[in-house]
Parts: sequence; C-alpha cells; structure tokens
Amino acid sequence: MFIKLLLLFTLGPLIELYLLIELGKRIGAVPTIIIVLATGFFGAILAKAQGFFVLRSIALTLRNGQLPGDELVDGVLVLLGAALLLTPGLITDATGFIFLIPVTRKKVRRLLIRKLKKALDEGTLRIFWR
Repeated sequence: MFIKLLLLFTLGPLIELYLLIELGKRIGAVPTIIIVLATGFFGAILAKAQGFFVLRSIALTLRNGQLPGDELVDGVLVLLGAALLLTPGLITDATGFIFLIPVTRKKVRRLLIRKLKKALDEGTLRIFWR
C-alpha cells in the first residue's frame, strides 16, 4: 500500500507536469494557462451546484425515512472531484469532471460500491480508526 501511495504522490504530479509542458509546447503557454484557469472556474461552479444537489438528495432521502447510502457516496465523489479540480493538471481535471458530472459519477459510484462489497465479502476491507 505504501508503494502505491508513493507512486501516486510522486509519479502523478510528474506526469501532470509533463503533460502541461507538452500542451504548452503545442498550443502555447497562454492558452495552456487559460485552459487550467477555465477548468478550475467551471469546475468550482459545477462542484458547488452538485454539492447542493447531493445535500438536497440526502435530506429528501432522510425525510422519506431511508438511509442515504448512494447519496453519501455521491457526496464523497463530489468532494473528491472538487479537490481534484483545484489541483492543476489535465488528468486530475478530467477525473474531477468525471466525479462531478451526474451520469459519469453514477457509473463510478456503482463501480466503487461493487468493489467495496467484494472487499467486504472477501474480508479484505479493513478500516482503521484511532
């Protein structure tokens, strides 16, 4: 697990930096900066809207006397998507938008829930709390 995190936090930013440099070489520095700023701006607007949507969905589900399982997973994905959009980079922006757009977020949610259920069934899911 440590190795995976090490690779994620070292190789990830290096790949993002390389892609931004290559994009800058191909289309220029100013258009590249505009793209990074635009994705951040539109991502913030989308994250705010989707965050409010998820909160309303959670409240409605609770009002109906049900537990908001899918809605809570959506909330986590929206939060993650917003955080990814704050990080400059093409891969993080694309992933952030995938987490924020309802249609793609639903597919990610299904995949995530399926993986969590499988880990629970196999006994490989471990939660540490201190």
